[in-house]
Amino acid sequence: MTDSDSATDKNQALSEQPTKPKRESLLANLLLNIVIPTLILTKFSGEDQLGIKLGIVVALAFPLVYGARDFLVSRKMNVFSALGFFSILLTGGISLLELDPQYIAIKEAAIPGIIGLATLLSMKTRYPLVKTFLYNDKVLKVDKVAAALAEYDNERAFERTLRNASYMVAGSFFLSSLLNYILAKVILISDPGTVAFNAELGKMTALSFPVIALPAMVIMMFALFYLFRRIRKLTHLGLEDVINDGS
Repeated sequence: MTDSDSATDKNQALSEQPTKPKRESLLANLLLNIVIPTLILTKFSGEDQLGIKLGIVVALAFPLVYGARDFLVSRKMNVFSALGFFSILLTGGISLLELDPQYIAIKEAAIPGIIGLATLLSMKTRYPLVKTFLYNDKVLKVDKVAAALAEYDNERAFERTLRNASYMVAGSFFLSSLLNYILAKVILISDPGTVAFNAELGKMTALSFPVIALPAMVIMMFALFYLFRRIRKLTHLGLEDVINDGS
């Protein structure tokens, strides 16, 4: 085999290796889902700018396009992304049809409430959702954990751990549901089809992260740390041994 043939085979082998998917940009996520829609709804929805209805359409177009692009890039659509996409469409539809703002409050509470309920119900199935949120191969070396659990005969104890973590995860979604409803009821007080309503919708969007997402994330992180601590105890492995760092 010549040197050129060897180089060609090497290049071909390298080209056939799977490429790691690009990590989602947190800055782009915040800009397109929160910052830009908020600015449009609060600053550019007046009659002398985009107008009330066009302002809603343009503002909600950013998270919709971002979600659609993410799907086209990853070629994966999970139920949670679909619910988020559907939620944005509902917000736009309710606003453009000038329905009572209470429907937005109900919708805001219903989406995380449904996920929380699904988390609890999935505990009775072979595929509990806690494995999607916390115990998956993107976070942990699940094969290594499973082997160690079997070695020390701690599989049943780990199932109890997953059950407790499921309650925590569901609790984070139920908290989000309650805070969503309260935030919408407190902020959305103007009639739809007005500049004031658009500004309130923008304010609600801006406050959704610090008021709703952060408390829910704290509970989710607590559940993750609880899971890590129990895995370390039940498998006798260090965190550096079970955390999936992508290597």
